[in-house]
Amino acid sequence: MNSRTFRKAALCVALGACIGAMAPVAMAQSTTGAIAGRATAGDQLVVTSKQTGISRTVTASGDGTYRLSQLPVGDYSLQVVRDGQPVGSAVSVNVQLGGTTAVNLGADGAVSNLDAIQVVGSRVVNRVDVFSIETATNVNREEIARLPVAQNLGSVAMLAPGVIGGNSSLGGISFGGSSIAENSVYINGLNVTDFYRRQSYSTAPFAFYDQFQIKTGGYSVEFGRSTGGVINTVTRRGTNVFQGGVQATFQPEALSSNAEDHRYYDTDGAGNPVPVDYRASRDKSSLIKTNVWASGPVIEDKLFLFAMYEQRNSNSSFTNSSGSTWSDAESNDGFWGAKMDWAITGDHLLELLAFSDEGDTETTTYAYNWDAAERGALSGISTNESGGDSGSITYTGRFGENFVAKAMWGANRSQSVVYSPADQQCAQVIINSSYNAVYNSMGRPPVSCHPSTSASVVDHHDEREVGRLDFEWTLGSHQLRFGLDTETMTTDRTTFYPGPTGQRFTIYSYAPGAVLGNGATVPAGVTAVAMGRERADGGVFDTEASAWYIEDNWNITPYFLLNLGVRMDNLDYKTATGSSFIELDELVSPRVGFSWDMKGDGSTKLFGNAGRYYLPVNNIINYTFAGGLTDEYTYYALSGWTPATNPVTGTSYMQPVLGAQIGPVDDNGNIGVADLRQSVDRDLEAMYQDEFILGFQTMINQAWSWGVNATYRDMTHAVDDMRINALCGVRHGNLWPIANPGEKVTLWGTTAQGCAQDGWVTIDTSKEGYITAGSNQIIGYKVPERTYKAVEFQIDRAWDDKWAFNASYLWSKLEGNHEGPVNSDTNYGDTGMVQHWDHPANNERSGYLFNDHRHQVKLRGSYKLNEQWLFGATVMALSGGPITAFGVSWPGEDSVASYTSEGSGGGTGWICVSNCTAPNAQRVYEYSPRGAFGNLPWTYDLSANVTWTLPVEDVDMNIRFAVYNLLNDQEVINIRSRYEKQPGVYRTTFAEGTRWQAPRYGELVLTWNV
Repeated sequence: MNSRTFRKAALCVALGACIGAMAPVAMAQSTTGAIAGRATAGDQLVVTSKQTGISRTVTASGDGTYRLSQLPVGDYSLQVVRDGQPVGSAVSVNVQLGGTTAVNLGADGAVSNLDAIQVVGSRVVNRVDVFSIETATNVNREEIARLPVAQNLGSVAMLAPGVIGGNSSLGGISFGGSSIAENSVYINGLNVTDFYRRQSYSTAPFAFYDQFQIKTGGYSVEFGRSTGGVINTVTRRGTNVFQGGVQATFQPEALSSNAEDHRYYDTDGAGNPVPVDYRASRDKSSLIKTNVWASGPVIEDKLFLFAMYEQRNSNSSFTNSSGSTWSDAESNDGFWGAKMDWAITGDHLLELLAFSDEGDTETTTYAYNWDAAERGALSGISTNESGGDSGSITYTGRFGENFVAKAMWGANRSQSVVYSPADQQCAQVIINSSYNAVYNSMGRPPVSCHPSTSASVVDHHDEREVGRLDFEWTLGSHQLRFGLDTETMTTDRTTFYPGPTGQRFTIYSYAPGAVLGNGATVPAGVTAVAMGRERADGGVFDTEASAWYIEDNWNITPYFLLNLGVRMDNLDYKTATGSSFIELDELVSPRVGFSWDMKGDGSTKLFGNAGRYYLPVNNIINYTFAGGLTDEYTYYALSGWTPATNPVTGTSYMQPVLGAQIGPVDDNGNIGVADLRQSVDRDLEAMYQDEFILGFQTMINQAWSWGVNATYRDMTHAVDDMRINALCGVRHGNLWPIANPGEKVTLWGTTAQGCAQDGWVTIDTSKEGYITAGSNQIIGYKVPERTYKAVEFQIDRAWDDKWAFNASYLWSKLEGNHEGPVNSDTNYGDTGMVQHWDHPANNERSGYLFNDHRHQVKLRGSYKLNEQWLFGATVMALSGGPITAFGVSWPGEDSVASYTSEGSGGGTGWICVSNCTAPNAQRVYEYSPRGAFGNLPWTYDLSANVTWTLPVEDVDMNIRFAVYNLLNDQEVINIRSRYEKQPGVYRTTFAEGTRWQAPRYGELVLTWNV
């Protein structure tokens, strides 16, 4: 048998899966894939799902091209039919999420591009997707099972080149130089991205997923509202075969290494050293989770169900950084998910998805003596509720051979509620300094049963309702895709003081006859007053988003694909009363790309794309600017103190005794919905980014492929709050509007602010809007800049039931004067309000940004020794980010940033080096560029696993043991960036660490499938 005949036989008998090839993939509907190629004109191509038996048919066009689109991911048989009779043997083909598998068929019905496709195991799979113009990484649960990958979507995403962890104090991941607040996540086409801060997302139980697609650039106009990347996932689904299984995951405390403790020294006001501790060596955690799943036909070839339940038990114990408190946290939750597919006919499919990531964690906190390693008295209990229920219903209909329609409705819910049993029973009590003499004579006892004197109770619920229609129409060499979507994003958030009356009390000493804030006079005989403040803000806020898109995938020749697309977004942000206060209309996103099948056999391609991507404003802006406020003050005579017992801890405290109310309630601070004409730029425009990608990919042989691509991203348009204190060229109080810094801004001006008359005022904030202290100089803000340049090289060896390997190297440079809608330099995470534009000095300098990691190396591989033993490993090496110094003043003005709080006010690029106690004009400043103090160290993460399979016939059971961060590398990854305490007084804590790599830990996974 010659080699070609052997390869044909291998194709028909046992072809293999390319699982997770790091190749660009086609732009198909978000939950499906496609098969396309060339055949004999007029032949029918019949594709049949091996899992469900559902079939589809298409006829090859006059030039021999064919395309079977909107196919659920999975394995199919592809059969040529001519004159009603099958020709040749059926070909096994694998369809990946978002990809197009190219299969060219000759006159005999056999594969004609056999030398240019991947052939291993039982399927033809994608090696080079010549129908794709985007960059993406596909992996599925089979590959994840062979590798040491932590069971969360972020860890899967970081397998892709250009995806890294963001500021660990804030969490999240960064795609291609973007901040952590610019990404989108989809589950079966349902957008589950957090829309309040955009830094997290809902997630199903990890074993519920089937395939993952990590889009890092160039994605279709179907996807919008993202300037970072997209995590696109589909869940498992039922088939014609009854199956089930149990999987248990153990992360015992005994398999975890201790974190390292860190100490360095600050100085007090007298210059004496004061230790600063980051203690974590006694932190412990353990996790046990077990999922049970079942799958099969409810009605064979017609109705299918997959269902899973997962029980999670998590326990952790930890100290705070200083080691003065000890906390025990426990979570015991059940997670569930289900997917039902109903093949109404072969051309009409209805899908139902439901899942829950709802959970709660209860934390009990005690006093702690670090040196004696002794836990003290109970100080508080809190419960954190998160997650919620989500689901969708999707209809897909095929009308004739060339037209497909899809309709989806879905809802995604989440919550963030933290409460204590003391919240309902215990008000907060604060002792004002005027009362200190009396309080000292009492011995300064506790005066409240609430563990906090400042924290408010937050009740937060989010719900997104999604509706979308997508259509695909094939007209000769044109594949037209068009559709529309709408989202209503509702935030229900209120913040209020704890206590049975919702009041926080402050105790004052007053002389009889003194006038209080409500205008009342302190009565004779009263020497102490309790002021009760009730403050509650928030409301229910809606944001309505809609978009339409149209796209043409045009095969100009059988080997050259041109993609032309445009997307139009509209966004409407509502106040708590339902009126609009931000409207971003007609956000046009043009995108164009190409893919050239250079050899005409699907083995080599050159591709590229260019496009614009918009990022919406988040609902935290609605809450912050457009809610109502109850702010009332009630004054009472203090009638002394009475002993009481803390209902939570059992300890004793002194409780204030409220006497008669003094005067009326002062409700002057109550606000319905504020006048927002000075809070939002009337002509506000959305943040956007332009992106350009050029790439090449080719097969070396059926197992190996390699590719290279270059990416350029440019963001010159930001949305943030900014300080305006001279709207009409005259100093007035600070305004903090949401605006486009460095561009024209239109706000309502008044004569009280120095304007000639009340009315709209437009200023160019690149030249004006801020008046300096002292010199009264009118200046503006630098135009926002962020550019990302990257070159990526990748080589891949596909899994052939023996071994697989992937290696990537990415060089990148990230420069500019702002990170995006969060500020990792100062750990400021209120998306869209992050101090970038609190002062012209904050972003005066450009340079290397926080997420600039010049070099990234990622390796992953798996090796099957025999039927019992399999090994896997991943390596990630990342060069360190820049070390940038932030001062507190700049030439001409003091107090740009806080002299006491490192996180307040941002900071400047100027450091005072002499005459620093003199008036500002006499000081000597030195400019400090971004990254002037070098870089953080490289970080390395080597993880490995071994899987043992039970050698018993007809029993599918294995045990996988994985170790993460095998070398226990604990390099610093976040530092303190404030260089000065005040001009010329340097912080000894500058560049000291605040976060380090997580220590080594082990995981044991037991899987039994039936």
